[in-house]
Amino acid sequence: MAHIEIQAVVDSIGQPNPQQIRAWVDAALEGLHQDKEIVVRIVDETESAGLNEHYRHKWGPTNILSFPFEAPEGVPEMALNLLGDLVICAPVVEKEALEQRKSLEHHWAHIIIHGVLHLLGYDHIDDNEAELMESKEITILKQLHINNPYQHEA
Repeated sequence: MAHIEIQAVVDSIGQPNPQQIRAWVDAALEGLHQDKEIVVRIVDETESAGLNEHYRHKWGPTNILSFPFEAPEGVPEMALNLLGDLVICAPVVEKEALEQRKSLEHHWAHIIIHGVLHLLGYDHIDDNEAELMESKEITILKQLHINNPYQHEA
C-alpha cells in the first residue's frame, strides 16, 4: 500500500480522481512488503517542459517524469519509505490518448503505472529492459481489465 500525496496544479477534463490514482499506484506496488510514500503532481505543459529541460536536457513537455528518492549520504534508504515523485503533464496525456485512440482513463492508468515502475528501478533504455518493463505493465493493466497499451489496433 502507498501513502500518496496528490498535487493537482492543473485541472483538466478526464483527469483521474484521487481514488483512481491510488488504485493504480497500489496495483503497481502490489507484492511489496513495505508501505511506500509517493508524490503525484499533475502539471501543465510549462512546468513539465521546464522540468524536462532541467533534469533530462530535453525540450518540451513530456507525459511523465519520475524522480526516484535518493537518500542523503549516511541515511539508510531502507529506514525510509520514500519512493519518489511522479510529475504528470495532463495536456500531454490527453493529447496522446486522442492521437493513439485510447481511452483517456486507460492511458492515465498506464502512464501512472509506468512511472511507479520507474520509481521501483525498471527502465526501458535497452531492448531487454524495455521488454521486462512492458511485460510488467501489461500484467498489472490486465489485472485492472485494461488492454495491452502496446498493442496497436489496425
